[in-house]
Order: sequence, then structure tokens, then C-alpha cells
Amino acid sequence: MTVLVPESVLSETNNNIDRVESGERVIEESSGSLNLDGGFVVPDMNAFGLSFRDYEKESERKASVEDFYRTNHINQTYDFAKKKKEEYGKLNRMEMSIWECCELLNEFVDESDPDLDEPQIEHLLQTAEAIRRDYPDEDWLHLTALIHDLGKVLLHPSFGGEPQWCVVGDTFPLGCPFDHSIVHHQYFEENPDDRNPAYRTRIGIYSDGCGLDNVTMSWGHDEYMYLVMKENKTTLPPAALFIVRFHSFYAMHRAGAYKFLMNEEDKEMLKWLHVFNKYDLYSKSKVKINQEEVKPYYLSLINKYFPEKLKW
Repeated sequence: MTVLVPESVLSETNNNIDRVESGERVIEESSGSLNLDGGFVVPDMNAFGLSFRDYEKESERKASVEDFYRTNHINQTYDFAKKKKEEYGKLNRMEMSIWECCELLNEFVDESDPDLDEPQIEHLLQTAEAIRRDYPDEDWLHLTALIHDLGKVLLHPSFGGEPQWCVVGDTFPLGCPFDHSIVHHQYFEENPDDRNPAYRTRIGIYSDGCGLDNVTMSWGHDEYMYLVMKENKTTLPPAALFIVRFHSFYAMHRAGAYKFLMNEEDKEMLKWLHVFNKYDLYSKSKVKINQEEVKPYYLSLINKYFPEKLKW
């Protein structure tokens, strides 16, 4: 499978990735290298005046976020994820457009997010517009940013009103050991899979380099939106599907865990996810985007890369 994106954008170095993740600005001006900064300045604090993704710092959201992860880590098992994937993979809930789905997310705030308490559509537009400013020629990436969290529509009553613990939050592989880099790892002690001998070996049920396509991930909005995109035959490049499916897999793309599962194609795709993640994480703010002003642009991208109506 070929990543249908400009070759020049894919030639960044691991050194630059490390510098971006530490918050340092990186601007490469030489030809053929990926501009990992694009002018975006990483803020020092989130909307609550705290460090981003700080799950231990006392804040007004700390207790609720921790309680969310306790429930999530106890209940996200291999069998549960397989069952949910089969249930929702039928895509028989409704038919609607991408923008209609965006508007449904006006009603929801992500309980797992320590950095923002705004409706989800605000986060989608903030991320998309930040990327659009820095990468004006990569329209596929603008649209990927807009749709990356649309799987959270699983929270809506029309989709069964799933509880937040099986829709949002960091994702992780199932069928193998839970890595200690996963947020609030301690709560996996109550997960039945943690006592399954088949899952306790170094690689669990998998083989080295098997590829992330062959891995069962914890169930949530990432996996669901990936299925929606794939089954509705989006013409977005494979890198877009990789970003959507794994953008919440922080143990891999931030902590560097689970490399034994990745094949060479995954490693190439990961470069795009590193670019995307900075905007997904650090563009969150209380500054609202004028939806009506930007809507025509995103509708044009939706028409370019998706059918008018999708099965959900």
C-alpha cells in the first residue's frame, strides 16, 4: 500500500520528532525535509493554566478524568473490543454527511480530556485551522483534522448513547501486556485480560513486526471512525486513516511503546501522526472558530474526499 502524499513531507528525522515532542520549535528550510513546525508555537499551558496531559496535577477535572480511566481500564478487554467492532462495523445506524456528524458533536464534552472542556466541534475546527495555517497545500490533512474525532458520535442517543469510557480516552492494544506508559496504568490490575496467560507474554497473541493492521485496539471513537472511512471508501490517503485510527494511541506515538508490533509501513505512517499530534494536542483553547466562515472550505474538502452521505 502506497502513501499517496508528497515525498518531500515524509523525509524528516527522528531527531526532529524528539524536539517537537519536547515542545521545541523546529523549522527546516532545506529542500526535501519536513517542516515540523510551520510557525505553530506550542503554548506553555492548557486552557486551565496547567501543563498539557498532566494527569496528576490537582485541577477541577483531575478526579473525573481519573475515574473515567479507572472504568475504561477495567472494562476494555480483548473480547469486549472484538464484540463492539462486530456490532458497529455493520454501519447500520444511520446515513448522514460528514458535516451533519460534526454538528452532532456540538452536544458533547470529552470527559477524558484534562486540557479542554469545550464542545467537540470546537476542538475539531481549532485543530483543522491550525494545520491549515501551517500546511496550506495539504488539504487532505486539514480534512483529517476536522474528522479525526467524529467517532465520538457513538455518545449520541441515535447511536445507543454509549458511555464515555468506551468511546473516548487513550487507546492501547489488547491481547498483549498493558504497557506502563499508558495513563493510569495501575487500574489494569482489575482488568480480566491482565490475568490471562496468553496475553501476558512479551508479544501476547501477536508476532514481532506483524503490523498494526493486525492488532486489536481498545474500542472507541478512533476505531469506529476508521471503519466508517474505510467502508465508505474515502479517497483520503492511507496516512489519513492511520492518523484517525491511532491518534489516541499515545503509548506508541508519544512514549515509543509497542514498537514490536509495527512493520515498516507503520513506521512511515507514524511520521505523519507525529506532525498531526502536535496540533491535536496543543491547539486546544477557549478561542472559538467562526463556524459559518470556515464551513464552505471544509464542505469543499468533504465533497472531494467523501460521498455525499455515509453509512454510520
